[in-house]
Amino acid sequence: MSVYSVTSKGWRYDFTSKGVRHTEAWFKTKKEAQRAEAIKKEELKNPPPIQETITDTGFLELVNLRLDHVKAYNSASHYRDYCYLASRWVANWGKLDCREITSSMIEKFVLKRNKISAFTANKEIRYLRATFNYGKRKKLVEQNPVDTIDFLPITKKVKYVPPVQDIEEVIRVADIPTQDYLIAICDTMARVGEVNQLRWEDVELEKRYVVLYTRKKKGGHLTPRKVPMTTRLFEVLSRCHEERDIQKPWVFWHNFYDQKEQVKKDAPYGYRKRILKSLCKKAGVTFFSFHALRHAGATIMDNNNVPIGSIQRILGHENRTTTEIYLHSLGSGEIDAVMTLEKARLLSHTESHTE
Repeated sequence: MSVYSVTSKGWRYDFTSKGVRHTEAWFKTKKEAQRAEAIKKEELKNPPPIQETITDTGFLELVNLRLDHVKAYNSASHYRDYCYLASRWVANWGKLDCREITSSMIEKFVLKRNKISAFTANKEIRYLRATFNYGKRKKLVEQNPVDTIDFLPITKKVKYVPPVQDIEEVIRVADIPTQDYLIAICDTMARVGEVNQLRWEDVELEKRYVVLYTRKKKGGHLTPRKVPMTTRLFEVLSRCHEERDIQKPWVFWHNFYDQKEQVKKDAPYGYRKRILKSLCKKAGVTFFSFHALRHAGATIMDNNNVPIGSIQRILGHENRTTTEIYLHSLGSGEIDAVMTLEKARLLSHTESHTE
């Protein structure tokens, strides 16, 4: 019998489980001893989960692990941005453990970055918060010191969208290979990285469409979409196909000297940030970025009553709200609303003069 009375010690439970004896005394009644025994047996049957002890991680180690993750799961441009920001963090906190980095330290850093712009400061907050959240998810750190940092208010401005005439003038003053490259970006409304990675296997000249891939999806998966060719783009890609080097899989590529490895390489283009500055200056137009070409194309389509769903699919957006950000035209609804206001005022003015 596992529950019994012991003189001067009250009731006791006593049983063996898996070769181990479990006993406890000093219960006033038999029912109390039986209840305690049942609780003990339940604990042995369903032991509580072992709490994993998180050993603190050096901030430099955390940043390197996060960079490896971003490189594997995100776009090249996102990884490039991360490296740029991470170098500044490491200069400040690279010798510290993560637990030594406090919210006040980060807030001081963010406010210093705010002297450049609120946009710059908020970008630091987003990327730092993501880095510590990655550490929490991987059980490398316990706390995220960025959780208490608020985003700084920003002044949103109307994005400059270059007119068609300026875009065409920039293309006109470029050399032929650069013209081909700019036409591919303009006529597909693609992200620069998508055009840089475009391969001949993704160009369907017979069916007149190209397949573009983006990592701007949840989980970092490369997601394809088909974009029809304009007549101009079809002519450009047809000529480039005839003149291509069959040893190279990319549509747009260059030969360059790798300073680090001290060797010449063939590779697709990276972000060609200087080329548009020089071309805009040469063409005598206001500077615009590659990304502005996506906004310009979306606005042209919107002005010509292309359904927003079609624009969304061409741009490769998951959410309609993202596409709406790219539409910089005044919709007919807004124009009609203002005209209604004007008519009401004119009518009121006419009635006051006829009385």
